[in-house]
Amino acid sequence: MKKFFVLLTCFFIGNSCFSFEIVYPKSTKALVNADSTFFIGNSGPDSGLKINGNSVKMNKSGAFAYVVNLKPGDNIFDVEDKNGKQTYVVTRKISNCGCTISSPKFVKYNVVKNAVVSKDNSPMRETPIDGGINRLSHFQKDIPLVVDGENGDFYRVILNDNSKAWLAKRDVTIVDDNSFSTPATLSYIEHKEDKDFDYYIFATNKKVPYVIKEGNPFVVTLYNIEYAEDMTHTFEIPLNHKLYGYSGSFEKDKFVLKIRKAPRDIKNVKVTIDAGHGGSEYGAISCHNIKEKDINLAISKYLAQELRSLGIHVVMTRDSDQDVGLQERVNIANKNDATILISIHGNALPDGADPNSFRGTSVYYYYPQAKFLAENVLSSLNKIAGTQNDKVRQGSLALVRNTNALSILVEVGYLINPDDSDLLKSSEFQKKCAKAIAKAIRDSL
Repeated sequence: MKKFFVLLTCFFIGNSCFSFEIVYPKSTKALVNADSTFFIGNSGPDSGLKINGNSVKMNKSGAFAYVVNLKPGDNIFDVEDKNGKQTYVVTRKISNCGCTISSPKFVKYNVVKNAVVSKDNSPMRETPIDGGINRLSHFQKDIPLVVDGENGDFYRVILNDNSKAWLAKRDVTIVDDNSFSTPATLSYIEHKEDKDFDYYIFATNKKVPYVIKEGNPFVVTLYNIEYAEDMTHTFEIPLNHKLYGYSGSFEKDKFVLKIRKAPRDIKNVKVTIDAGHGGSEYGAISCHNIKEKDINLAISKYLAQELRSLGIHVVMTRDSDQDVGLQERVNIANKNDATILISIHGNALPDGADPNSFRGTSVYYYYPQAKFLAENVLSSLNKIAGTQNDKVRQGSLALVRNTNALSILVEVGYLINPDDSDLLKSSEFQKKCAKAIAKAIRDSL
């Protein structure tokens, strides 16, 4: 009778009778578009865990990542330990298209068209590709454009006789108004300053396309300017310090460039900490079945404590388990005039990769001004928290495409790597990460 009761209980509560927990695949029936996938999870050290009869190697905590190859169609995997067996069906998609997808081709218009930017923060790109490191500017609504052709989902914009760029069609409205193509006049350039910023004011009589290029000198180029050579005005600004954030936008018909001065005192520094994901967005799941959003928040809270102890003003995009939109996170940083925006995440991998082959911390930036901070943060995490070096990378991520602050995103470790998973669930490790990042920020100012 006792044995029957145990078996009946197992029937109703399923996995709780096993000593293993499969975190990925997320269900016993999965659809994959790759030639391999992986099982990640955790198990008791003496469980004798096997997948299709093969022993699964796990670390000292019982975490594991086991890669399996997939043939087209259904693949059956029996996951079993001494307490029972569970069967997974992983279906590898089969493409029956047999067709070739061609890239869109450029179509040049017989007559140029007048257009206007239809929404704020619209990226102008070097190439007609919606991604990658190809952004030249982010335009406000109502900037006039002249369009001479299209390529797929993009319009080609004429900047001058020698320069073209691209905007997504979704961000542009074609208009029947010839005044949009008339040149603007630039009547004067003015420099002002306060304790935090240098301001460069370009007095035009209308909005025009522009490009800002980091470097020393810092370069601003305004297009469609009357009397300028090739209808283009280029203004160079020598810098005597590293860039710590800048922004450029039209205020009525004046283009205003703000360049942040080097911080004079650490107590004048403002840091926005972004705990990635939250609320309904779990992020990745670790081998120990811990949600990325919770690990991100824990590290972010420890980091806030460390920075505040240094006298740094801190704002958090979230301090609880709540939904916050990507643009909303950037807006919070800019509204609070952040010197630094740092987003905390945990890493994962797609099907087709081997989680056992990827470990460590990577730090992302987009604009060159933030690269030195990214390098300092990675070095500090490697030394103080003992993470492996998974490189500094330039990436087009929403949280690092903000120029107002030094903006970086830290992938602290791989949640689906068994050894990194062990680290990430440890509060002691989380505190070390916070100390390391705080030190890097302090040393970068």
